[in-house]
Amino acid sequence: MRRALTIAGSDSGAGAGIQADLKTFAAHGVYGTCAITAVTAQNTQGVACWQALEADLVTAQIEAVVSDIGADAVKIGMLANAAIAEAVAASVRALDLPQVVVDPVMIAKGGDRLLSEEAMATIRSELFPLAHVVTPNIPEAEALTGRSIRSLDDMREAATRILRLGPRVVLLKGGHAGGHESIDVCVTAAESFEIRAPRIDTRHTHGTGCTLSSAIAANLALGLPDREAIERAREYLDGAIRHAPGLGSGHGPLNHFWRAVY
Repeated sequence: MRRALTIAGSDSGAGAGIQADLKTFAAHGVYGTCAITAVTAQNTQGVACWQALEADLVTAQIEAVVSDIGADAVKIGMLANAAIAEAVAASVRALDLPQVVVDPVMIAKGGDRLLSEEAMATIRSELFPLAHVVTPNIPEAEALTGRSIRSLDDMREAATRILRLGPRVVLLKGGHAGGHESIDVCVTAAESFEIRAPRIDTRHTHGTGCTLSSAIAANLALGLPDREAIERAREYLDGAIRHAPGLGSGHGPLNHFWRAVY
């Protein structure tokens, strides 16, 4: 059985973060393990409060899991502060963790800030060069590049700039853009392509970024090539949105088991 490790924050509403990642891994038939970086008190309406864990405890979780169970791919989400970001980057290097997918989580769906400026700088300089895939959304890409994104050309330019920071693949998600289509832009050193699908009119989109990045990691763990791993992850995400259970009065969770392998 293939294995995937998620390093991210805990979501008490179970729509995003560690909980969404583990459900996504399971739905792909991949054994999921985790290292929790922060604990949040949240639901579909927003984040009430959150607390980062000590960086040493995050490192200990990663080492415990990888030394025994191993990992065929890694998804990295909420890192909260610079100390944790530095500790995670050090673990990726020391343990030679494979096929790292970095979702640079900065802002929660409801607008709550989840990453300090210092941590963002650390992720750019220390973690992106170790990443196989990086999956920013438009606001995150704007923060990472310092440039406004208003068009597909802007998305391609921003993705190219982020690629220069070291990852092998950049998937810039277009969910925050307008229009009848949701368009993601993927850039590598060898090619650039778009993933298009009709925009789904729903408020039940909590955890979409976490789910997409963990689906990419699961597909990479299963041995799929980069482009196929990304395209299949997007198909899985669209289905999870369409089959959302309609829970909560805010941004509701997805249905991660809409096409489970078991």
